[in-house]
Amino acid sequence: MDRIDCVVIGAGVVGLAIARSLALAGREVVILEAEHAIGTHTSARNSEVIHAGLSYAPGSLKGRLCVAGKAALYAYCAERGIGHRRIGKLIVAVEDAELPELDNYLKLGAAHGVTELRLIGAAEAREMEPEVACVGALHSPSTGIVDSHALMLSYLGDAERAGAALALHSRVLAARPTADGIVLDVGGAEETSVVCGTVVNAAGLGAQAVASRIEGMPAERVPPLYHAIGHYFSLARPSPFRHLVYPAGRDGALRAHVTLDLGGQCRFGPDLGWRDGVDYGFDASREAAFYPAVRRYYPGLRDGELQPGYTGIRPRLAGPGSSMHNTATDFVIQTPRVHGIPGLVNLFGIESPGLTASLALGAHVAGLVSAMG
Repeated sequence: MDRIDCVVIGAGVVGLAIARSLALAGREVVILEAEHAIGTHTSARNSEVIHAGLSYAPGSLKGRLCVAGKAALYAYCAERGIGHRRIGKLIVAVEDAELPELDNYLKLGAAHGVTELRLIGAAEAREMEPEVACVGALHSPSTGIVDSHALMLSYLGDAERAGAALALHSRVLAARPTADGIVLDVGGAEETSVVCGTVVNAAGLGAQAVASRIEGMPAERVPPLYHAIGHYFSLARPSPFRHLVYPAGRDGALRAHVTLDLGGQCRFGPDLGWRDGVDYGFDASREAAFYPAVRRYYPGLRDGELQPGYTGIRPRLAGPGSSMHNTATDFVIQTPRVHGIPGLVNLFGIESPGLTASLALGAHVAGLVSAMG
């Protein structure tokens, strides 16, 4: 049976970042990806936003890794020529009752060292975004956008140049700890088994399923998975916005943000719904709720200007009714001290800001693996 030093399960942006960090640290790394290509799920179906770090509970992994990852990501993209823009974001209060929410974001950001945030009045907000209606806003200048596919290809290239290998169509069917390491049974054109010194489960939407296939994995250490689907609608004309625009008070089911891609295309979304599994089907009936939600802050939206875009699914650890600031929605990174299986690291609930935090997540997990010996 072949022996591999480190296996990373999952070739999304976070799995690739982890594999990159491990390979650059001199470890032998193989990346196992069940699909036909890298980054086909959460990594490819999101807003491509570089988040500032102002939406997460104080002391949370999300907050700490987002802020560290943001700085690392901007530097990395600049160095490698990866498409990105630091365009900034306005969080807007449409009515006076929402103004305290802006203060809450300001405090959450400050708790993680995000000090460049600035409260502005309606007049200044309109100078920045003339089409936006609001009574006040919070300006986040360090928010940006990035070409997520180019980023993933760059991570993979770094890992491969450092000796890592990628195996597509390689689903982990079962795993069992042994005295020599963790044995993985891997499907594909021909099923095979390998013994691994270290296994990092970074399978995203599949992380719970992978963990449940590992013999001896305590069931109580596998958190529930909630498939949180978000719809995006595109604006069927050139964008009137230069910044990202988010309405304050984002805990509701319809979070009709303005997001922009590097080509300037404007999208609204995502909303928040729930599916029983990985189902990217687009529910066109959601359009009826998007119009009034967007018009709260963008009254210039005309009938017929929203076009169906795409959907994405987040691997949430808390279900309907949970707050975005709920600590139950934080990243979960488990080492053997938690689950008792030598050589295994599990990552659960790696949703937003996983893209922003990817380099910091990679370094963090590589550090955990090094400490495991």
